[in-house]
Amino acid sequence: MSYKFLKTSNKDGLIRITLNRPPVNVLTIDMMEELIRALNWAQDEPGSLVVIGNENKAFCAGVDIADHTADKVESMIDVFDRLFMAMTAVEKPLVAAVNGVALGGGYEIVLFCDIVVVSEKAKLGQPEIAVGVFPPLACYQLPRLVSWPRAMELLLSGDAFDAVTGEKLGLVNKILPVENFDAGVEDYLKKFLNKSPVVLALTKKAVNAGMNKDLGTGLKAIDDIYLRELMLTEDAVEGLQAFMEKRPPKWKGK
Repeated sequence: MSYKFLKTSNKDGLIRITLNRPPVNVLTIDMMEELIRALNWAQDEPGSLVVIGNENKAFCAGVDIADHTADKVESMIDVFDRLFMAMTAVEKPLVAAVNGVALGGGYEIVLFCDIVVVSEKAKLGQPEIAVGVFPPLACYQLPRLVSWPRAMELLLSGDAFDAVTGEKLGLVNKILPVENFDAGVEDYLKKFLNKSPVVLALTKKAVNAGMNKDLGTGLKAIDDIYLRELMLTEDAVEGLQAFMEKRPPKWKGK
């Protein structure tokens, strides 16, 4: 599948979607439609993780202001919402690999990833308030990731923050040097790639199934996945058998 604003690859368990609209990967309606198609493609590809990253000097500087005009804004919000629904539909863990700026809609993409790896020069935030609007998806997600006061401060001030602050807030998993960033990302992700792809996906599914539920309801949903899905996989059987036999498991991804 060919794209105008993206690059894709699948190698050694890493499915990559690279934003490619120089200079700063501003999102347009057409680019977001492509990203939805790429996420649907990634869902069907064999592999363990889906990495969303960038080659240009920014991860993504946000949504094109031209798509906020009265004649386009409803179409823009529609595709924007569908983009995040497509992200949540990907069963594999999503990794944001941010080398540079991720602001506005670009940072909302980061917020909806499961793992966030950034370079030392990363600049993150939701500046929408400064131009008289608010970030819909960040309004939903930020209060689920940080404390209410912190979420409100970020949303109401529009202040950007650096990689170290993001790590302190619990919004960043790993900070890497700018030099050889992509290689650093791959090295960091090795600890996930030696796990079963199907079990990674089912673990993500179980976490989502238990979110925002009371203990009894959440555990029931998680236990159902454990008993009706996880324990029916060949990899669960193999992993337990390998442990008892004191040998490395041989994953089949099913």
